[in-house]
Amino acid sequence: MLEDIIRKNMGVCMQHNVLFSYLTAKEHLLLYGYIKVPHWSNCLEETGLYNHRHKLAGSLSGGMKRKLSISIALLGGSKVVILDEPTTGVDPCSRRGIWEIISKNRSGRTIILSTHHLDEAEVLSDRIAFLEHGRLKCCGSPFFLKENFGSGYHLTLTKKKV
Repeated sequence: MLEDIIRKNMGVCMQHNVLFSYLTAKEHLLLYGYIKVPHWSNCLEETGLYNHRHKLAGSLSGGMKRKLSISIALLGGSKVVILDEPTTGVDPCSRRGIWEIISKNRSGRTIILSTHHLDEAEVLSDRIAFLEHGRLKCCGSPFFLKENFGSGYHLTLTKKKV
């Protein structure tokens, strides 16, 4: 069925965590893995969740919850992954860790990422699109956008005689 093919090949990470506080990290991956595709690979080690696999999701830090949500989206080798602001509400260290997870799992996938952070878009994207009020303003590679729209920094100093 078409729905089974779509379910197997698509992963989604919502902006807000969709987790059950009474399940552990491992139980989440087992639940979603068996729903999505019966033969899935365990990604606890590659996302840094292995040491937290028996902790209840409700007791995980914000960064660990986001990593768990991203792991669920990547389960079963999803070919299309939608990540809606995957680093929202996490500290800078967790943010970099999430970038590493996404970067390691890019191969063979189309990842659609929404973010408010230009540095994040630049690090993780081959192409960036800017939207304003739901309309496309520009689109291109980070280099193309910098070349054509980036004016750099301008600093103006005024010195008073003393």
